[in-house]
Amino acid sequence: MDWMTGRKVQYFTEKETEFVDLLIGIGVPRIVAKVLVFLANTPEATSRDIERGADLRQPEVSIAMQYLKEQDWITSRLVRTESIGRPLNVVSLSRPITEIIECIQIEKKDEIQKKLALAQKIRDYLT
Repeated sequence: MDWMTGRKVQYFTEKETEFVDLLIGIGVPRIVAKVLVFLANTPEATSRDIERGADLRQPEVSIAMQYLKEQDWITSRLVRTESIGRPLNVVSLSRPITEIIECIQIEKKDEIQKKLALAQKIRDYLT
């Protein structure tokens, strides 16, 4: 439980760890894969929740969040806390994880096609 917010913090199951490994295997950066899987299994989370649940450091979470924002895969909102201080930034996926995986699949397919085209140019060069 997060002692500051009083909320339970989720940690990865074996299946979620395998999901992270699969994403990494197809070329998704480790920190992005961990944050994606974490957010896919919780309605919303603070950066602190993600740090603890995904076993990442704060700078890693910030880098992953920036990438996810650029892809338009997350939304965020500020939530005031009962204590004095800055409001918490709460994030969630902006679309279902299945749609995000489809985007990743299309991106990887395009990368493969480009590499195959380059390989063909190399073969053409040699003949």
